[in-house]
Amino acid sequence: MASHGRKFREAREKLPAGSKFAPDEAVQLVKQLSFAKFDETVEMAVRLGVDPRQADQNVRGTVALPHGTGKQVRVLVFAKGDKAKEAEEAGADVVGADDIAKKIQEEQWLEFDTAIATPDMMGTVGRLGKVLGPRGLMPNPKVGTVTFDVGKAVREVKAGKVEFRVEKAGIVHVAIGKRSFGPDRLIENAHAPLSSLLRAKPAAAKGNYLMSVAVSTTMGPSVRVDPATARAAA
Repeated sequence: MASHGRKFREAREKLPAGSKFAPDEAVQLVKQLSFAKFDETVEMAVRLGVDPRQADQNVRGTVALPHGTGKQVRVLVFAKGDKAKEAEEAGADVVGADDIAKKIQEEQWLEFDTAIATPDMMGTVGRLGKVLGPRGLMPNPKVGTVTFDVGKAVREVKAGKVEFRVEKAGIVHVAIGKRSFGPDRLIENAHAPLSSLLRAKPAAAKGNYLMSVAVSTTMGPSVRVDPATARAAA
């Protein structure tokens, strides 16, 4: 098993063992403990009290981060005719139909971060499920990526709309910005997905729902957040 480097260990040693912080304090600490030379992504990990194996306990949705992710999101749109033109005018990076589907299927081309499709294109896009599905790139009407309003969908994604989905271990990972963001921007971005996750609580979920929360940078140690404080702040 690979061990952490010296800088990581030194940063982690600055954290009091077992301590949990309010979301605002955790964000401040994460910035202070970062040491990488590049502008790291700041991520929040939330463990939920759900059983993702049960269909009625899957947690999935989208949230618009007030200050965006700080990342240039590459958007692919499957559309034809006027809808293709609408997507291009809205700022989509790649727009196509059967030609793009063929490229993905035959060349395993995946140079995009989000895929959006008009409903009439889903017959074509559906055949790409084995390629796009495991990578979380399959358009889905539940999160607004299958729609005829492609212009709006593209603009929202470009502005900072992100998707969240509970993993097998019951954990949701959401990028909430970049290390270079000011603390206030990161804090506001953190509150948005927390609020969305609380609203998305399945009726079938029993007991403690927000079990643990942590924030970290790409290379740095994670800072644990007090779930009760996070719940109140959201």
